[in-house]
Amino acid sequence: MELLLASAIGVFTAAGVYLVLRPRTFSVVMGLSFLTYAINFFLVSAGRLAVNMPDILAKGKELADYADPVPPALVLTSIVISFGMTAIMVVMGVRGYFENDSDHVNITATEEIIARSRE
Repeated sequence: MELLLASAIGVFTAAGVYLVLRPRTFSVVMGLSFLTYAINFFLVSAGRLAVNMPDILAKGKELADYADPVPPALVLTSIVISFGMTAIMVVMGVRGYFENDSDHVNITATEEIIARSRE
């Protein structure tokens, strides 16, 4: 199970980095989403892969018999924050597309647009 989780983290990270480096806005948004998924998987794996373990302590139980409740809380917080940031990035990408008639995130294209607007 650890190999599968580590492989999933690696694949999501590689796909996210590849998409972030693409010149289109949608690819950048998808790449950041994949990086967010990789981070969430990493946070889950940091809390041990414990199946059917309770999160609440009880008398007579060993401390090693419990799952760590902090990583799921961090993942939940990360999901909420990433959803808000994805919404902001999509709105900025759509607005940039309507203002510039292009969804490139290329520096040279941006410099050409700025030069045309000054004329």
